Amino acid sequence: MIETERLILRPPEARDRAALAAINGDPRVGDWLAATLTPEQNDAMIERVLAHQAKHGFCLWVAERKADGTVIGMAGLMAMGADLPPGPALEVGWRLAPATWGQGYATEGARACLDWGFAHRDVPEIIAITAATNLASQAVMRRIGMAPDPSRDFAHPKLADDHPLKAHVTYAIKRPA
Repeated sequence: MIETERLILRPPEARDRAALAAINGDPRVGDWLAATLTPEQNDAMIERVLAHQAKHGFCLWVAERKADGTVIGMAGLMAMGADLPPGPALEVGWRLAPATWGQGYATEGARACLDWGFAHRDVPEIIAITAATNLASQAVMRRIGMAPDPSRDFAHPKLADDHPLKAHVTYAIKRPA
């Protein structure tokens, strides 16, 4: 578990399924993740996240707001495989409920994940990817100290050639000295 000023980041629990299903089923979230998730797909995603936690000791954690205990999304680290062009790599990522967008939660959670990653994993860098059109996520990446790495930008192999999110950018941050 990671605590920040306003967030608790922790592995998902059964009690989180409905809140995460609402976030993952929101079309505004789906617009940036290439699709919304049905409740069944959400449950399968949670199972994959928990399996990742069991295998690696980290995952895309639930982001719970300390002030009221509300699950507002997810933020964490994932081991990116070689199935994506920037991989293999350690990736930081996030997804939040639209009602919380623009309030600094993504930046706060992602920064805490970077700190945790460099403190607990022996990696030279951590990367983040997003659609080339997702300027809000790119702004978060810059705020947490990441820099664009155009040499690793790619066409997402899991998206159709005409998909509006096909073009992806890669950001990276080196381990602090």
